[in-house]
Amino acid sequence: MKEGIHPQVHRAKVHCACGESFETTSTRKEIKVDVCSKCHPFFTGKSRTVEVGGRVDRFKKKYGL
Repeated sequence: MKEGIHPQVHRAKVHCACGESFETTSTRKEIKVDVCSKCHPFFTGKSRTVEVGGRVDRFKKKYGL
């Protein structure tokens, strides 16, 4: 491998929106994510309800039309 062309690898702290944090290696020192294995439905086994209505349905529901 050539010298000086590879990025520096650091111990990185990963922070999730759910409050969980863990360490990994990365070229960045700190990483912020929206979903991690502690809160993702695939890993937790909990399913989230998905809104099946479209924009018009949501508008009507929101404004009582």
